[in-house]
Amino acid sequence: MNIMEKERKVEFRMVDDAELPPIVISMDEEDNPKVIVNIYHRIWISYNRKVIAGIIESLQGKMDSLLDAYLLEQRNFEKEDRAYEAEY
Repeated sequence: MNIMEKERKVEFRMVDDAELPPIVISMDEEDNPKVIVNIYHRIWISYNRKVIAGIIESLQGKMDSLLDAYLLEQRNFEKEDRAYEAEY
């Protein structure tokens, strides 16, 4: 298995804290995704479960757009570097 095929683990944690939002996506100490579900807001989460699922689907499209823009920027930098190297 090469590095591109490495299976990513996702930590899921449940907390009960009035100060935290209903759902948090962050990273753990090893830079893997971590999802915290705050059961303090379980009624709200349950009531909005289908909306939350739709948000996740929409988020994937937004992340694709973000990545495409970043890759385009990097490609333009690469082309500029090669043009500069060809001149000098």
